[in-house]
Amino acid sequence: MKRNLLFTALSFALAFSVNAQSKKEQDEKTIKKMCGCYEVSFDFTETFEYSDSPDYVPSKVKHDKGLEWVQLVEDTNDKIVLQHLLIVGRPDAPKVIKHWRQDWLFENTDLYTYQWDNTWKYVSLSKDKVRGQWTQKVFQVDDSPRYEGTATWVHVDGQSSWENAADAPLPRREYTKRSDYNVTLRNNRHAIIEEGWIHDQDNKKIIRKKGEEDVVLAEEKGLNTYKRVDDTQCAAAQSWWKENKEDWALVRAKWDEVFSRRQDLRLNAKVDDKPLYAHLFADDFERSASNIEGIIETFIAK
Repeated sequence: MKRNLLFTALSFALAFSVNAQSKKEQDEKTIKKMCGCYEVSFDFTETFEYSDSPDYVPSKVKHDKGLEWVQLVEDTNDKIVLQHLLIVGRPDAPKVIKHWRQDWLFENTDLYTYQWDNTWKYVSLSKDKVRGQWTQKVFQVDDSPRYEGTATWVHVDGQSSWENAADAPLPRREYTKRSDYNVTLRNNRHAIIEEGWIHDQDNKKIIRKKGEEDVVLAEEKGLNTYKRVDDTQCAAAQSWWKENKEDWALVRAKWDEVFSRRQDLRLNAKVDDKPLYAHLFADDFERSASNIEGIIETFIAK
């Protein structure tokens, strides 16, 4: 009887392990489906406003398009790194812009959660809380942190999606124009579709002050649609990445060292009157390991 119970328990454990591994492999394949060349549409509009001021002016509706290459940078056992490269200008004279980056980490327990005013709080999660989950870590164009969240990839009825809510700084399209709120609560949903994939967002524009309750100023709907096109249309971005990938590997390595300190993080908005990306992208900036480490350290507020 005891042998039968032991055999049953071992069989169940083995079946669970096999199913978990199969699910993880399905997740990995799904994440990597985001790679490739895409025509992207960026659409945002404010849906609800809660301001008491009669002078409140909502953000204008935004419709924009672009060509984007999503490069697989790293694919290890528990980590997948995807770099987005935006292609602008005439087809006969394209210009490549290093865009945002997304890292996917399996059962990750270390998070940097955005607070407000360029400050991130380090949070350590229990292994049980993240079992089977993937953390999406989103980074700025200079590979500094943006927002992070953990959730489970869901595969149902032939469709795959991942959804999480995370606090974030104001997006670039807003922070040069708006100063009446300081946090964006982003409800992000990534879904793989037949034509490519979508990034569906339902965001809240929040006024956050220390010791006070958050105030929701407005809500926003965002939909970024990635429509797959032939990879040859993104040849310029592929060439750019081959020429510059070693430099940006040094930048990522420095930030990884910063994050490994597992401490709250506050970043200076500017050094010598320039943001970090302006330093790193400057034509006269030598991207050696020592220079990269030095400039990033100057942006870390002590």
